[in-house]
Amino acid sequence: MTASTLVGIQSMPGLVILYASIVKKKWAVNSAFMALYAFAAVLICWVLLCYRMAFGDELLPFWGKGAPALGQQYLRGRAKVPESKHRGYNDVDDITEPLYPMATLVYFQFTFAAITLILLAGSVLGRMNIRAWMAFVPLWLIFSYTVGAFSLWGGGFLYHWGVIDYSGGYVIHLSSGIAGLTAAYWVGPRLKCDRERFPPNNVLLMLAGAGLLWMGWSGFNGGAPYAANIDSSIAVLNTNVCAATSLLVWTSLDVVFFGKPSVVGAVQGMMTGLACITPGAG
Repeated sequence: MTASTLVGIQSMPGLVILYASIVKKKWAVNSAFMALYAFAAVLICWVLLCYRMAFGDELLPFWGKGAPALGQQYLRGRAKVPESKHRGYNDVDDITEPLYPMATLVYFQFTFAAITLILLAGSVLGRMNIRAWMAFVPLWLIFSYTVGAFSLWGGGFLYHWGVIDYSGGYVIHLSSGIAGLTAAYWVGPRLKCDRERFPPNNVLLMLAGAGLLWMGWSGFNGGAPYAANIDSSIAVLNTNVCAATSLLVWTSLDVVFFGKPSVVGAVQGMMTGLACITPGAG
């Protein structure tokens, strides 16, 4: 639950503040609202249908059977980690069951799903109508995110092929990155006058949002083993070392190529390091 809260803080208020601050002033409210709406919409879709599409019983090799994750009996039952399923003694399937209820796992995985959509939003800030975004969020969650999550973390076909994703490198960052690139292509570029100069409207608040994102990442990678153990400790340290290294390298390259450091470049470097270490942090 601690890790879940840290991941939730990355989105609310971390990316809400970061997005509102890093764009032009005229887009600040729209950008913040895109992140706020996505956080709420994903939660409702998650408990009504999507959690069990991503972590429930198999329907297809890449998709689970959708169903609500709201029943008291279901949420109070012991959590099960589907990717741990294996054939044990006497040909009986064994599955890891951590010492906490299913409600904890449902909420933890929700915060991952929410930040995936909010990261995707970063690709279309300042060029997407909020009503279009309101329709896009549940559709992409249902038809894209759940497919990737079940294929790897839900015990689907990629997991059986031996693909390993420690904490979301494929399921979260690769999927949101490719979807963001595709969305940016189809939505189209910003107006020429907006592309010529794009200063952040509030640098200090941008840094506050970036700081919440960085600190929250300890829950992102630290919670991935589903336990407080050695993997968790090593992952948290690796995450922070990589983020700091990437920030310093990017800042140094800004000095080499442009003659001076850039605070926006430092934030970009930090986020790059955090994303890159995620699939192998543990």
